[in-house]
Parts: sequence; C-alpha cells; structure tokens
Amino acid sequence: MTTKAIQNSVITDLKLAPEGHLKIDWVEAHMPVLSRIRKQFEQEQPFKGLKVAISLHLEAKTAYLAKVVQAGGAEVTITGSNPLSTQDDVCAALVEDGVTVFAKYNPDPKEYKELMIRALENKPDLIIDDGGDLVSILHSERPDLLDNVRGGAEETTTGILRLKAMDKEGQLKFPMVAVNDAYCKYLFDNRYGTGQSVWDGINRTTNLVVAGKTVVVVGYGWCGKGVAMRAKGLGANVIVTEIDAIKAVEAYMDGFHVMPMIEAAKVGDFFVTVTGNRDVIRGEHYDVMKDGAILANAGHFDVEVNKPELEERSTSVRTVRRNIEEYQLKDGRKMYILAEGRLVNLAAGDGHPAEIMDMTFALQALSLKYVNERYKEIGAAVVNVPYELDEQVARYKLESLGIGIDQLTEEQRAYLDSWQEH
Repeated sequence: MTTKAIQNSVITDLKLAPEGHLKIDWVEAHMPVLSRIRKQFEQEQPFKGLKVAISLHLEAKTAYLAKVVQAGGAEVTITGSNPLSTQDDVCAALVEDGVTVFAKYNPDPKEYKELMIRALENKPDLIIDDGGDLVSILHSERPDLLDNVRGGAEETTTGILRLKAMDKEGQLKFPMVAVNDAYCKYLFDNRYGTGQSVWDGINRTTNLVVAGKTVVVVGYGWCGKGVAMRAKGLGANVIVTEIDAIKAVEAYMDGFHVMPMIEAAKVGDFFVTVTGNRDVIRGEHYDVMKDGAILANAGHFDVEVNKPELEERSTSVRTVRRNIEEYQLKDGRKMYILAEGRLVNLAAGDGHPAEIMDMTFALQALSLKYVNERYKEIGAAVVNVPYELDEQVARYKLESLGIGIDQLTEEQRAYLDSWQEH
C-alpha cells in the first residue's frame, strides 16, 4: 500500500516526511479518545475493503484521523480543504504511511480544485467532508463518481447549511451525518477550540498586544462565543455584532457590548468574522474604520471580509509580514487583512488544540462507521450524530482524564420516567 501511495500521490516533497512524522506522533500522544477508537477499529475492521476520501484541513491532527480510518481497513485518499492550511511535511509523512495524498501548500485555485477531484477519482465508498466541497463536486461536476458513495460525514456549519439546502431541493444523493451539530463538536471544538486557536493565529502573526484594544466579533454562534470569551480573557474590550436578536441578547448578558456593524466599525482595533456568510465586513464599513484596523476571518470561506471592495479603496497592497497584507487607502489610512481572509487559526496557525480535535475526530470516525452500517435505511438525507455516539465520546474523554461521574439509581430513574411519582 505504501508503494501505491507514493506512486499515486501528488505532494510537494516526500523528503519532508521526517518532520511530519514528529508532528503526527505529538498529536497522537495527546488524542487518547481517538487512539482508543483506533484500537477498536483494528480489531473490528469496519471499513475492510472500502475506499474513503477525506477533505479536511491537512495538518497533523487530520493526519492521525486518516491513520485511524486506515487502521479500520480502509484504503484512504486525502486532500486539503483550504490551500493555506495544508502542511507539506504532514502530507509526506502520510504518504510514507500508505495514505494517498493529493495536496500541497498554497496551490493556485485551478490546481487546488484539480487535487480535490483527483481524490474523488479513486471512487470512494465513504467520504469525510469539510465545507461540503466533496459533496458539491460529486453532485455538480463529477456525477459519474456518485454510484459508489454510500455516505459520509460533514465537519462544519457551512457544509451542513449547503447539505441541508441540497436535501431540501431533493438533490442530495446519499446520507451525510452532520457532525458539526453534535454536542461534543460545537460545545468544545467550536467554542473552546476556535476561541483559543483564533487568538493563537492572530497573536503569533501580528505580535501585537490585545489587552486594552477593542475587538469586534462578528457573529455570536458557538465559534463567536469562543472568540469573544478568549478576547475578554486577553484583556480586550469586546463588541459583538449580530443579526439574530436572541444571540444578541445572549451576548449582552454575557457582558459584551452589542451594536450594528456600522457603529462597531468606527471603534474596532481587531475584527474577527465568524458567521459563515459573505460580505459581513464590506465597503461601507471600511469607510469609517480607524487607521491600522486589523481584519481576520474565522469562518469557513474567504468571503466574509470583502477584499475586492477594500482593494477598490486602496492605492496599493503589499505583504508587510508573513500572512499580513497591508492595504494603503486613498485617504491615507492603512488596513490589514490576515491570512488573505482565510481561516486565521489554520492559515496562520496550527488550528485547534489536539485535545479538542480528539473529540471531534472521534465523532468523525464513529459517524463514518455509523453511516456505513446504516446507509441503506437512512437514505439520501442529512442526519444528526446519534446521541449515544456523542455520549460515548464524552465518556471516553472523561475516562482519559481520570474523571468519574454519578449514575442514576433505579429509584431516580423510575422517578424521572413516571408522571405519577412525587
């Protein structure tokens, strides 16, 4: 399998593998839940004889997930889900471990798309997707590859929105498990993972102080909650902008200022977008921003910060530091976009902590097994992760931490199950 992977893969340089192996070894040591599932998969072989295609941010934690799926008997092919988050040394290490890889750091848009299609041309039985890209290509550009696909699992809010739109229109051809909507995903990955990794990316990229600055968090979903919480912990004055009245009240009661974006734009030093929508920072906002404003995106695609409208107002654009583009505006102000407006925590950092992704990728592995066992009865639909799998991951996590919890007595269970007990 290793020889086949080396011959078929498209990567930057196989000689980078030693550093990649060290990265993968490090995260493996900090992902006990996924390691426990790996042992189960090695014994059960749930994917024996099957092909699995994965599109995720291709760094060490994702690499370990690929190896866990491979340990379950699958022939694994993997590609990136963001051109700036792919790590070439990790790709090389995976190839040495027998995984076929179609990914490079920062390919041009055409090559990036071609690499994704190459991964699908292996005719997978199962997929793990990020943002719905694999599903979209299969349904729109390469329907000839649909026949083999039994189903898959989706990682992100953005991807699930796309899948539900397809499902609503009757266009979805196979079942997809909405991993992002599981408790152990959004409560921990979206909140604590995004909160920490976004500020890790911003801090290491800018080398500027956050304390005392005004941070504008655009969107107060679970990711926005995490970004705002960590900004507050760093000493920032935090403003939240929202379109949802309930989330706006929640942000207010969590102790944050809430106002329209046009007002927040006037006072922000750092802006972080976490909406999954496009153009949430745009021309009218640039017109009132302070000189030196720093803009970062933590949503899935690089459309939340409208770069064309900023370019229209600029006389020049230059890279002033790795992952920082300076826009010189016609009126003399300067603004800065981090990581080309792509995911700042991955394009300019290492992504979520390993202990957090341990739970998310455990859900991915178990969800893939679930959909493979039940794809015929599920049919073409978007379905939630079964609660028992969610709870299983949480239980494994507690056990890895050496933490025990209480259990209901028979009397307590009967009390809760009966409307007559008092």
